[in-house]
Amino acid sequence: MDKLTLLGLLIGVTGIIAGQLLEGGSLSILVQGAAFLIVFGGTLGAVMVQSTAKIFFTAIKMGRLAFVTPKLGSRELIIQLHGWSALARKEGILALEGPMHAVGDPFLKKGLQLLVDGNSAEKIREVLDVDIRSWEQLRWQSARVWEAAAGYSPTIGIIGAVLGLMQVMQNLTDPSKLGGGIAVAFVATIYGVGFANLLFLPVANKLKSIILRQTEIREMIVDGLVGIANGDNPRLIEARLQSYLDQG
Repeated sequence: MDKLTLLGLLIGVTGIIAGQLLEGGSLSILVQGAAFLIVFGGTLGAVMVQSTAKIFFTAIKMGRLAFVTPKLGSRELIIQLHGWSALARKEGILALEGPMHAVGDPFLKKGLQLLVDGNSAEKIREVLDVDIRSWEQLRWQSARVWEAAAGYSPTIGIIGAVLGLMQVMQNLTDPSKLGGGIAVAFVATIYGVGFANLLFLPVANKLKSIILRQTEIREMIVDGLVGIANGDNPRLIEARLQSYLDQG
């Protein structure tokens, strides 16, 4: 679990609740099912309208990455690529066909297959760079779904506020019904702004940083495979790949 994300979310929510209590307010007033339904449902509908199915469902799957830190395994990859370069230098490129079957990462396996098939370093980089660009584009668009939700949420909150005030206006002659409408009106606004600034926008920005790092890992893999294809010294390949750790 990403403890920093959970801690930040906890501090943010606790700060709002504590402020409410210090002002002499009640916590129960912040729990409004109608306001939540308006804001959450309206925001969800808006992002679904603007997205394709593939981008939307990828965005939902990626959301967990903000709370569960992905294991990038940079050091392990460097060790693996260094070992492959030493094996290829000693026994030839075809010796990598055996280790290839044990590779689980589709991108790494594709690159190793290109290498074993005897493609040039330039051709390997060309094919894998296209793969990286398409992979990265899908995930950037998916991260922007969360960013878009942060834009829609406050506006939907205002819609909830207007609906609550409409209820108030319809029941001016019945004071017993005024409280519910006023509560929905103001709490919907709180929900809209709160979801946007405590959840949607922070998640979008964290996903962007994760995508950048995962892209660097793929670029590191390409550099390593290209070095093997060029017959570079294993120590030179390792030294080149170590620079990617400094970027993280």
